Amino acid sequence: MCELMAMSANVPTDICFSFSGLMQRGGNTGPHKDGWGITFYEGKGCRSFKDPLPSAQSPIAQLVTDYPIKSETVVCHIRQANSGEVSLVNTHPFIRPMWGKNWTYAHNGQLADFKNQLPVKYHLPVGETDSEHAFCWILEQLLHRFDDHVPESEVLFHYVMELCQQINKLGVFNLLLTDGDFLLVYCANNLHWLTRRSPFGKASLIDAEMVVNFDQETTENDIVTVIATQPLTDDETWQKMQAGEGLLFSKGQLICQNKLSN
Repeated sequence: MCELMAMSANVPTDICFSFSGLMQRGGNTGPHKDGWGITFYEGKGCRSFKDPLPSAQSPIAQLVTDYPIKSETVVCHIRQANSGEVSLVNTHPFIRPMWGKNWTYAHNGQLADFKNQLPVKYHLPVGETDSEHAFCWILEQLLHRFDDHVPESEVLFHYVMELCQQINKLGVFNLLLTDGDFLLVYCANNLHWLTRRSPFGKASLIDAEMVVNFDQETTENDIVTVIATQPLTDDETWQKMQAGEGLLFSKGQLICQNKLSN
């Protein structure tokens, strides 16, 4: 399956270190060679880079590793196709506007009979993937439930977790969803996370020969949380999420947790 990565931080932070490891799994140290994408938030704006080429061989991916874009929220995905052809239109993350914000979404897993089980009327997919279709269905449920009354973050989080539980019955549904301020994470079977804060130390990538001393790159007030399908470093303590668990982050902090039984 695909691999996910995301970041939530309380100060604009670059993700070059983590992405340098993840991109190697896209056709080098891993089989996820069917495209990749990453979205960075800067205030209400966001910039997205995508490529149907393997990330380990993509000049655009190399640009991202060399260009330290600083952001408080990042969502990234490397693809191993199982639904829809290998093409730019089927490459994650997917972005749609709602409630005056750009919502970014990425999914890891595979869903059966999704067109019948997750009917959509207004939010129509552009590509052919089960992932984008599920995103469109989530947006329709949110608008049907809340209309133009934007819910509080924790209310929204718990409702999205219920929707994830429904979708997960169709197969495997690991989710990253953000509006740039909050990052929602749902684990069907395989996600890990860690929070870096003072006192900072060194970290070594698993997939590349790279070591960073975060004490030299940060201040004592910085808080940075990274989520990934598989741990990206081998000398830090990553927490494995439980099946059916949901997490809500804002500015690097875990602010809400929801455990639903599968």
